[in-house]
Amino acid sequence: MQKSSGIPGQIYSDHLKTMNYIHRLALLVTLALSPAAVLAGDTRIDKNKHYTLEATGCMILRECTEGVVEIKTASDIGKYYKKYGMMEPVRTEFNEMMTALDKIGVKVFIAPEKYFPPGHRGVYHTVSNNFYLNATLVKRYTTLMSVMRHEGWHAAQDCMAGSIKNSLIAIIYPEESVPQLWRDIAEKSYKDIPSSIPWEAEATWAGKTEGMTMKALQSCAAGTMWTDYKPTPLTRKWLVENGYLNNDGKKLK
Repeated sequence: MQKSSGIPGQIYSDHLKTMNYIHRLALLVTLALSPAAVLAGDTRIDKNKHYTLEATGCMILRECTEGVVEIKTASDIGKYYKKYGMMEPVRTEFNEMMTALDKIGVKVFIAPEKYFPPGHRGVYHTVSNNFYLNATLVKRYTTLMSVMRHEGWHAAQDCMAGSIKNSLIAIIYPEESVPQLWRDIAEKSYKDIPSSIPWEAEATWAGKTEGMTMKALQSCAAGTMWTDYKPTPLTRKWLVENGYLNNDGKKLK
């Protein structure tokens, strides 16, 4: 989420990562499936629950789908907003990211603002491997690209942790490799959830760096994540212990 002081390379489970509202996923699942929360109407959630974590959970579980639109190309964005398309080189970067995400198995949706807590621009969910963009807050293509890169980086972190088929994520670079500017911003933005800072510092850096997320996603799609990006020591240890790499660092799965 746009918005871990963990050990470098530490593997984090979905419910521990605490990406603002995703850190409450277990609660969201319970709420979204409860009779009180799920209604028979089109939105499947009471209007007084809009703009809350509960609404986000309902959307993530695909119980709330009103106005939620899957996008696959830059052209889809132009059609959604009924405005001119993206210009180069941003258009190519966006489409390259979408192609890689599709190969990996990640879907991208634009969704109404009512499904997000106030101020939240996007979220990636490591269990369903979908991410969602707040339609109201990503209207500008510059903002859209920043959020796409940010949330896409979380998908790449998911890939670094063995496979997007599990619910774990890992930092891609050693913490000290992230420029201090982005670490400082993450520390301020995520001061209430300090355990998420290493992951969010990377994603913040990627969100503002042209091509960074695109390359990481292409690496994931090609199955070369652990050769293109050297796992940190604890991530490598975990990958070996769980059968993803052998002791020599060769890929097993």
